[in-house]
Amino acid sequence: MTPVDIITSKQISDIRDIVKRDDIDVPLVAVYCGSRVGNHPSYVKMSYELGTALVAAGLGLVYGGAVIGCMGAVADGVIDKGGMAVGVIPEFMMEREVAHGGLTRLHLTDTMHTRKAIMAEYASAFITLPGGLGTLEEIMEIATWRQLYQHEKPMIILNINGFYDQLIAHLHLTTEHGFMKPEDLQRLIVCHTVDEAIELLKPIVKMPDNLNVNKI
Repeated sequence: MTPVDIITSKQISDIRDIVKRDDIDVPLVAVYCGSRVGNHPSYVKMSYELGTALVAAGLGLVYGGAVIGCMGAVADGVIDKGGMAVGVIPEFMMEREVAHGGLTRLHLTDTMHTRKAIMAEYASAFITLPGGLGTLEEIMEIATWRQLYQHEKPMIILNINGFYDQLIAHLHLTTEHGFMKPEDLQRLIVCHTVDEAIELLKPIVKMPDNLNVNKI
């Protein structure tokens, strides 16, 4: 794994040229989760299990690139099973969130906005595990993009230990009060186990149409 030059916000207009899939032979799932491990062992355990399950299902990972917390556990699961793991991390966070050394590919970016745009371009689907403010911001932003017809990719909330019960209840309240359409709420699919999430993804996640699958 060799980091490439730092990708800047000025290059985002050419994002499809930056995100090269010629050597990627599986769909990548963007996983949003905490850079901390939380206070219950099930969070790290299920993060690792999600990583291994992605590989078993013929899927790869794109995520925030760190070796710490639940983020690192997901990547460990993918890497330990020989899967493809793409990391995207802002240069200014390299000291706070140390980049994982075993990644297939690592992108450095100038800002968080660029990071999220690169991840979204790579992703064929999105899964959210427990996490803090950054995780909440990521899944809410990608759901907003879907609401604005910027993508049509599956979005899954993996509700481990009922972690997202209150968020889900609030989103229902938002819909009841007329600030969110029911169909936009329904597009955020809630799963409670890794197996449930993977089984949901299997029939609907496809490789990008522009992928070169006939390379030698």
